[in-house]
Amino acid sequence: MEINGNQLIGNNQSREGSDTFQSISPHDNSPASEALYAEATPDEINRAVQLAAGAFGQYRKTPKEDKAKFLACIADEILALDEQLVKQCVLETGLPEGRIIGERGRTVNQLRLFAEYVSNGNWIEAVIDTAIPDRQPIPRPDLRSMLVPLGPVAVFGASNFPLAFSVAGGDTVSALAAGCPVVFKAHPAHPVTCELVGRAIITAAHKTGMPEGVFSLVHGKTNEVGAALVQHPAIKAVGFTGSHRGGMALFQLANAREEPIPVYAEMGSTNPVFILPGALKEHAQKISGELVGSVTLGVGQFCTNPGMVFIEENATSQDFMALLHDHVAQSNGGTMLTKEINQAYSRGVETLESIEGVAIKTRGAMKETANYGQPVLFVTGFEHFEKENRIAEEVFGPSTVLVVGKTRGEILLAAENLKGHLTATLHGTEQDLNDYKDLIEILETKAGRLIINGYPTGVEVCHAMVHGGPYPATTDSRTTSVGTAAIKRFARPVCYQGFPQQGLPEPLRDENPWGIYRLVNGALTRDQI
Repeated sequence: MEINGNQLIGNNQSREGSDTFQSISPHDNSPASEALYAEATPDEINRAVQLAAGAFGQYRKTPKEDKAKFLACIADEILALDEQLVKQCVLETGLPEGRIIGERGRTVNQLRLFAEYVSNGNWIEAVIDTAIPDRQPIPRPDLRSMLVPLGPVAVFGASNFPLAFSVAGGDTVSALAAGCPVVFKAHPAHPVTCELVGRAIITAAHKTGMPEGVFSLVHGKTNEVGAALVQHPAIKAVGFTGSHRGGMALFQLANAREEPIPVYAEMGSTNPVFILPGALKEHAQKISGELVGSVTLGVGQFCTNPGMVFIEENATSQDFMALLHDHVAQSNGGTMLTKEINQAYSRGVETLESIEGVAIKTRGAMKETANYGQPVLFVTGFEHFEKENRIAEEVFGPSTVLVVGKTRGEILLAAENLKGHLTATLHGTEQDLNDYKDLIEILETKAGRLIINGYPTGVEVCHAMVHGGPYPATTDSRTTSVGTAAIKRFARPVCYQGFPQQGLPEPLRDENPWGIYRLVNGALTRDQI
C-alpha cells in the first residue's frame, strides 16, 4: 500500500496544511519513513467531524449484524496488510517484531470479540416495566429503556500500543460497536502505522456498505489538532490513553464547552504491589524474579508495570531485597518508544533520586544505544513515602520503588494514602489473605483491578476485564477501556413511556424479535411478554 501522509477524511484524502513532520525511528533517531505528514487544518478537522455527524443518522440505525460484519472485516483488512504493517510498526516504535505480531493478534481478536458481542444484542441492557393500569393510588404507565449511541467520538492514539490502543484499538472498536462514528487523531510517533490501519478501516467500511464518514483520521504533532477535535460541537465523547497532563488538558477543554462532553481518559498508574509476610518468607526467590520481569516488560512502557512495591521489615525482608538487587542487576532495558519518552524517563529517575530518603539500590544493564531505558530499583522507608507525594507518581519506564514499612499498620496506612490506580496486586499465602482482609478492602477503593499472586502486566480482552480505576488513573472510575464493557462509555439510556408496539425500538417490543435477555418487571428473561 502506498503511503502519502494525507488526512483520511471519509472517502477522500486531503493535504492542506503547510506545517509537516516525519516519523522518527527510536533505534537511531533517523527518519522512519520518507512520508511527510501535514498538520490537519481547522477546515480539514471540521470536514471530518461534519462527515461523522452526517453518518451518525444512518450508522446508528445500521442492523447489528451489519455492524458485526464491519468490525470483522476491519480485522481481515488489518491482517491483509501483513509484513508491511509489521515492519513499519517495528521501525517507528523500536518494539520487537514478536511484540508487534502479538499485538496485532490482540487487536484482531478484540475486533472479532466486539463483532460477536454486537451481534448478540444483549449489551443494550433492555429493561421493561409493563403498565399496571389498576394500581392504586395511581396507575403505572408502560416504561421501557435501552442504551443508544451518543454520537460522533474523537479518539486519540496511544504511544505505547501502536495497534491495540491505537487506530483500531479498544476506544475505536467500542465506539464503532456502540453505533458511533469515529474521528481518530493519529499519534505522531507512528503516523505511517496509523495511516495503514486507518486505510484498512475505510476499506472495510466500503466493503460492508457503511456510510461515508463512519471513520476518518487526521494527523498532527501540535496540541491544536486535538484541541480542535475536542471543542467541535458535533463531537459527543472523547477516548484517550496517555499522560496525565494530556488527559487532563482534554478533560478541561471538554468541560469548558457550551455543551460539556465525557472524556474517558486512561492516564497511567504506578500499580502498587503488596508482598505479605508469609509469601515473602515462602516464595521470595520466585516473586523477586517474576516481579523484576514485570517491571522491565516492554521496557516498562505499559500502563500496568508495577512502579511501587510494599513489604514489611522482618527477618526475611533483607534477603528479599538482596534477591531483587541480583535480578535487577542482571536485567536488560531496551530502546524506548521515542526520544521524548526516554528523556522523560531519565528526568523521572533523577527526580526520585533527589528525594530525601530515596536511594538507588541497583541499576540494570546499560547500553550506549539511542534512547536506551536502563532498569532501576529504588528503596525507601514508609516514613519518607508518607511525607513525599512524588514517590508515588508514575515514572514511565523500567523502574520501581521498594517501600519498606516497619509494621503491619504502616502497610495499611500506605495503602490508605494511595491515590487511584489501574491495578493493585497482593502476594500472600492463604493465611496472609485472611490476616490482611482489611488491606484488600482498602485496595478495592483504590484500583479497578485487584490481582492475587500474579502480576498486573498482561490485560486480557474479555467480558469481565476492568481496565480503569479512580482518579488520577482515569477521569471516570465507572468505566473500562478494555473489554466489552467499554462499549457503555459511548452509549446512554433512553426511556420510552407509553409507546405503541410499532413505535418502539425492536429490542423493546413484546415479541422480543432480537431474542435477547431483558429485565422484565424485575426478572431477567428472554421470553416474550
